[in-house]
Amino acid sequence: MDKNEKQFKLDLRYLRMARIWSENSYCKRRQVGCLVVKDKMIISDGYNGTPSGFENICEDENNVTHPYVLHAEANAITKLARSSNNSDGATLYVTDAPCIECSKLIIQAGIKRVVYAKEYRLTDGLDLLAKAKIEVIHINPDKYENK
Repeated sequence: MDKNEKQFKLDLRYLRMARIWSENSYCKRRQVGCLVVKDKMIISDGYNGTPSGFENICEDENNVTHPYVLHAEANAITKLARSSNNSDGATLYVTDAPCIECSKLIIQAGIKRVVYAKEYRLTDGLDLLAKAKIEVIHINPDKYENK
């Protein structure tokens, strides 16, 4: 097995793990999970949800997401800020393509690769990552489920 094939298999596994992690989210409209991996170690994780101390309700009575709900990437990156780890050169795995706000955090955190599973209707986050010369890879794990 060559290096690229090995990396692809690792990417697929970490994406599957991010998908499982998304199940921790209390959000009803969309559950998103994220892992930050450095040197083959998971150094942080996150899922979309409310800030610490808030009630775990992400949407209002009209099913509109509250503006204070944090994205999975933001949760994972801010969790890193409270640890002794750093994300320089790390890979971020996320179930959905990052938005522009999360992409700014990814750039500032020194993350060098982003692997995501699902496309999003807006591409401004991905465009910003590309402009920052961050490697962005889209893998749909559903295509490889039984392999």
